[in-house]
Amino acid sequence: MTKIAAFDTRLIRVPLTRPWGADVTSVGVIATHVVRTDGVEGWGFAWTPQIGAEAVHALLQHDITSFAVGRSADPEEMWQPAWEHLHEAGGGGVTTIALAGLDLALWDAAARAASGSISDLLGRRRSSVRAYGSGVNLHYPLDELAAQVQRWVDAGFDAVKIKVGKPSLDEDVERVAAAREVLGPGRALMIDANQRWDLERATRSIDTLARFDLAWIEEPLRADDLAGHAELARRLATSSGVPIALGENVHTVHRFADFLRAGAAQIVQPNIVRVGGVTPFQKIATLASIHGAALHPHLLPELSGQLALTLEAECLVEDVEDAGFGALGALRDPSPVTVAGGILTENPHLGLGMRFA
Repeated sequence: MTKIAAFDTRLIRVPLTRPWGADVTSVGVIATHVVRTDGVEGWGFAWTPQIGAEAVHALLQHDITSFAVGRSADPEEMWQPAWEHLHEAGGGGVTTIALAGLDLALWDAAARAASGSISDLLGRRRSSVRAYGSGVNLHYPLDELAAQVQRWVDAGFDAVKIKVGKPSLDEDVERVAAAREVLGPGRALMIDANQRWDLERATRSIDTLARFDLAWIEEPLRADDLAGHAELARRLATSSGVPIALGENVHTVHRFADFLRAGAAQIVQPNIVRVGGVTPFQKIATLASIHGAALHPHLLPELSGQLALTLEAECLVEDVEDAGFGALGALRDPSPVTVAGGILTENPHLGLGMRFA
């Protein structure tokens, strides 16, 4: 059996060209490197925009490394016992983000050992996938927001997402109206409240904004409010019919199952790093299919775009403006994917193709 011979990590900060807020000017990346007993190497990463990078790095250094070395290098064999080992520190969140650093490095090594990319290894079902323009833009003045939407239109995106959740509903109406005006009637518009509303405010806001032909409302309530999302879904089904999307802050297969069984989301958006890597992401995709929910992965298009090519159902990949690791100069090699004209395609590479500089 091929085992893990060595595992090392390093913490880096990647400056953002377009800050996500006054206090979010960079993102934290914990670059990981595994060496298998057969000599094959793999590179992965864990990620968190602003909070917790040092904690994730510490878990990787002090708890995951000592547990992993000497054990199976098969990521699907390794994930569950590693998760159970870390569970004392929490079932998800920092623990699953850290686990992604190991899981992704092991998948990268497995694909490299097979002389292909991760999509080759998993089985590519399509040659391209649609991407949508996205941005952290709630702090943008109205004219800057409209200009950003225009850039997405000019770049060929046929779907875009903007932030909502201003103190006044009238402000949200003005901003969504401006985005829809730039987009015209033929492009999809999604809105993301980033957990800013309570149930009553969400109901009122979504019913008011629905006239702008919304493809979905993302994270309208606190991410862990299962009962609230289920009730909101029930209300929207009898009023505006706007689908609920969530998942970027849901961290385990078990929690995704809870939301899907409750009918609390019609669209799930797992973040491949936050759920713990490729191994749990595939299980979440299967769950979504069983429950008839759409799946659109959250952020990280260089990684999620590759996995999107392997999914049974087509999906949209989120492309945040000026936030790709390749565009930020964070990768040692050219980006493994290209987004052009609103379409993501894969470039030739081995493994994940995401070695950090």
